[in-house]
Amino acid sequence: MEEGQTVHLADDDEDDRMLIKDALEEANPNLTVIEAENGKELLENVKESDDLSQSVVLVDMNMPKMNGIEAIKEIRSEPGLEDLPAVMMSTSSNPELKKKALAAGANDFIVKPNTFKALLDIARNILTKFLGMQG
Repeated sequence: MEEGQTVHLADDDEDDRMLIKDALEEANPNLTVIEAENGKELLENVKESDDLSQSVVLVDMNMPKMNGIEAIKEIRSEPGLEDLPAVMMSTSSNPELKKKALAAGANDFIVKPNTFKALLDIARNILTKFLGMQG
């Protein structure tokens, strides 16, 4: 497992955030999870990071202040952040939402599962796909 890997997680639902963080940390105990309650906070966290080479952004679609689409567009417009992996999460499996997320610059779109085991599988997939983690 790689050291120094970070997930920037943004979700306004505290329970969801806690579950996602638990799943990510179970998938990789060395992972650092930096939490945000909305897109604005996420953006500040990402901009304050020294090294984003081993980072991935996980952002909820619907949040106050700045939603997931706006946050990803904002990240993509920042110099040096064009290639930062970003995954949109939503409780909805609406194909239109997925299209919008990918058009905004998301690398992937996942529907939040309703079991921890499914969430853990998703966490492992994201870490493997974007951070090259071997689990």
